[in-house]
Amino acid sequence: MARLFKIYSTGAGRQTTVLWLTTLFRFSWIFEERQRWILWSPVFLAFGISAYFQMTWEPPIGLGPALLLTSSLMVFVKQWKNRLPLILVLLPILGFSSAQLRTYFVSAPVLENKIGPVLVSGKVERREPKKTGYRLTLTDLTVDRLPKGKTPERIRVTVRKGADRVRAGDSIQYRAVLYPPAAPASPDAYNFARSAYFAGLGGVGYAFGNPKSHHTIHSTKIGTSIAIVRQNLTDRILIALPGENGGVAAALITGERGKIPENVLAAMRESGLAHLLAISGLHIGLVAGFLFFVSRFFLSLSETISLRFPIKKWAALFALTGSFFYLMVSGATLPTQRAFLMLALAMIAIVIDRRAISMNIVAWAAITILIVAPESLLHVSFQMSFAAVVALVATYEAASNSGKIRRWNITIGKRATSYVGGVILTTFIAGLATAPFALFHFNQVALYGILANVLAVPLTAFLIMPFAIVAVCLMSIGLEAVPLQIMGWGIKAVISIASFVQSLPGAVFHLPAFDVWLIAVIALGGLWLSLWKGRVRFLGFIPILIALTIIPNGSVPDLLISETGKQIAIKDGDGKLGFVKGGKGIVAETWLKRAGNPLVEFEQLGSNIGRLVLCDNLGCSANVSGLKVAIVHHMAAIDEDCSNSDIILATIPISRSKCSRPEIVIDRFDLWRDGNHAIWIDGRDIHSDSNGGNQAKRPWARYPRTPSVYPRVP
Repeated sequence: MARLFKIYSTGAGRQTTVLWLTTLFRFSWIFEERQRWILWSPVFLAFGISAYFQMTWEPPIGLGPALLLTSSLMVFVKQWKNRLPLILVLLPILGFSSAQLRTYFVSAPVLENKIGPVLVSGKVERREPKKTGYRLTLTDLTVDRLPKGKTPERIRVTVRKGADRVRAGDSIQYRAVLYPPAAPASPDAYNFARSAYFAGLGGVGYAFGNPKSHHTIHSTKIGTSIAIVRQNLTDRILIALPGENGGVAAALITGERGKIPENVLAAMRESGLAHLLAISGLHIGLVAGFLFFVSRFFLSLSETISLRFPIKKWAALFALTGSFFYLMVSGATLPTQRAFLMLALAMIAIVIDRRAISMNIVAWAAITILIVAPESLLHVSFQMSFAAVVALVATYEAASNSGKIRRWNITIGKRATSYVGGVILTTFIAGLATAPFALFHFNQVALYGILANVLAVPLTAFLIMPFAIVAVCLMSIGLEAVPLQIMGWGIKAVISIASFVQSLPGAVFHLPAFDVWLIAVIALGGLWLSLWKGRVRFLGFIPILIALTIIPNGSVPDLLISETGKQIAIKDGDGKLGFVKGGKGIVAETWLKRAGNPLVEFEQLGSNIGRLVLCDNLGCSANVSGLKVAIVHHMAAIDEDCSNSDIILATIPISRSKCSRPEIVIDRFDLWRDGNHAIWIDGRDIHSDSNGGNQAKRPWARYPRTPSVYPRVP
């Protein structure tokens, strides 16, 4: 902020700011860009969807449709001459209504507590290979000791034995332990329970032992048939290409990433190549491009066909058909759906002799996804994929309008140089656009992504994906081994590139978690910069720069305690997160990732770590931001800690009437009722939040737990 003020205080800075503001408030530019208005439709839809998901309570089911009907009627009333303001109100209401109706229609039973071991019977909807065993998604469930009305429609269990011969559509029975979908590790972290709710997933767990029964069923359902095809493709890929190369090949062809070793995943993430493993626009584009050019080439070999028929349009339709098959066998994930929608519009544009790549195509793809699946707005895949494609299309449009993109009659060497330059520019623009979202969701960004992509993307484009297509085509006659081996050579080279870039000093930049409104400000600034064409678009840099100056401050809690009390963490004076108790597990890993700092392990029981934490057999005491914090494990410590502490975190029940001095007391029953807790300290101002206090009344929330008789200590 100080840097921005310094720039503004100069004469040139003030003149530039005045010029921009004068341009902004001279409203004629809005009408000059009226052809771009439609591009803001998905943005206003997103406003309504975001408003719905940010609510802390569930609105009445008729609210959204009633508002939508009223605003729609007002738009079409003839007396309203200027309908634009009404349309700007209608679009957020449409987004709000679509989110509310989607929430209502996907509603299904969800497990309330852990159950098991119990006998679980169901039909296999999907089988995913994992590092040890398989993960089965089951439907048509019967669970012992669970009434039919409370039985989830779908669960996901990890199986180690007896699942290698299971196919989608089979009926199977296991003894398993089931849990509700996990709540956020901290109140503002990723909410798996919400994602599971919209996926119809009512429980997760693990099965043990061999199956009690297994019946192979030959289903005629399209979804089951596609799942079987995906499963067979994955199995044949892993047989022909075992090891890490086969795991990556399966991820690129069928979207199954379970057999990729963790060290390979880490290398791909930290080198900026993780997008190569997640099937998205790059893969759909490569498949469609390969099919388009190959089919057009073979059609052009016949002079009669090439002169008498529109072979370019035929090639576009062939590429579209092949891409649809790839969409199905790859699992039809959200980025793949977005990419296919854009590809379909581009290929249709070729067929009807229109411009194939434009921002209008991006907007219509976004509108379709947001109306059909509004919850996708919250997913990192939606945010990063659209951020990248919007930035790239905007850059392409700007370069095209300036005349810098030409069809050149140039040598192969110049074409190669142009290609490398294009890869560098594309990687830089896409990386710049997605970096804020990577920081927000993953708290890290790869700094050498351009280097890694310049080396790896050509291998993917010219070796890996073409031979992947050839391998799939030859599987019908059992000749996939050779193209898969060639594909494996390319994959091995990409993994080597990822490992090399990962090993470079400072390859990954870590940053603590920051507030969601900051990423919203950056997104709006980027959209303003990308969707307008005139000079006014450069005003989008202002909110982006302001947000970037605030982001490094972060919002890491000073204290964290899990719902079981097994993990307790404190932020030290350097902003690093250390564990007083339980530094392992997914909850602890999430806390560390969101802190953006490596683990600081505090020794326990009788040791004095600096002047921060002092522990004995009854608990621990710490000084955090000038306040006294007591961590209580035994009843004998309650009287002393209640009289001397400002904050108490207890893994045992505590009576409030006997412990009134501390400003915050979180005991065993608070953890049971409200889940994971986080505490922020700012001087004497203490703010506490929990899973039970954050959107507690939404349909996907597990908290607060409110039994008929709450077991409170008198």
